[in-house]
Amino acid sequence: MSERLLIESAYQDRSGLGGAREAVMSAIARLDAGEIRVAEKIDGVWVVNEWIKQAILLYFGLTEMELMEAGPLQFYDKIPPKRNLEAAGVRVVPPGTVRYGAFCEPGVIVMPGYVNIGAYVGAGTMVDTWATVGSCAQIGSGVHLSGGVGIGGVLEPPNARPVVVENGAFVGSRCIVTEGALIEEGAVLAANVTITASTPIIDLTGEERVEHRGRVPARSVVVPGTRPKEFPGGTAQLACAYIIGRRSASTDDRTSLNEALRTFEVSV
Repeated sequence: MSERLLIESAYQDRSGLGGAREAVMSAIARLDAGEIRVAEKIDGVWVVNEWIKQAILLYFGLTEMELMEAGPLQFYDKIPPKRNLEAAGVRVVPPGTVRYGAFCEPGVIVMPGYVNIGAYVGAGTMVDTWATVGSCAQIGSGVHLSGGVGIGGVLEPPNARPVVVENGAFVGSRCIVTEGALIEEGAVLAANVTITASTPIIDLTGEERVEHRGRVPARSVVVPGTRPKEFPGGTAQLACAYIIGRRSASTDDRTSLNEALRTFEVSV
């Protein structure tokens, strides 16, 4: 039986978990090496590989708690930190952590932040101080996750899309992106923007407002905001996000980003 079929069978019937141990361990090793990934873009659509998520969930059941030490620091967990960072060309600044089962392409920099199992981080991306990349999140190349950004993890259900931040996006300080939200290529989120599956993302750039949910369109410049909603006891200002512009097309993305931040007075 193939690795995938063994894992899918064990996930449905945990009594067969022992017989799938080798398959699960192999899948997590391949995930750690970047040979497979939880989700991938196929013909323009993000597709979830459910069986890999299932392997991660089974892995938790197969591993034991273990005491780990790094100099004077002590940890007690089921999953060790990622190894061979130098060979991988990945910079991790103490006390930043990349967990085994996550994959970072060459040129990734992790400041004192955190990258969880199942996550994929593309080349040249910066995970800034106290930023967290949750389980199974898919972060593209050349992305900047600013200080304190929270990228949520999505492990269950296995068919649920993880959070995706596509190539060249900029996520400002203290932003929160959760519940499988999609931040498309080149988008800019100002500081303190929250994007969930249900957050109204209101495009104000056209003659008529357009509302999105769970997706920030490519190259959008987004700021936090509120909108009124009536309740029996009165009017409340509920959180939303506003698209106030677009990054201009440019061969120099860094120049384009700086221009967008200045033009739209975006706080990052």
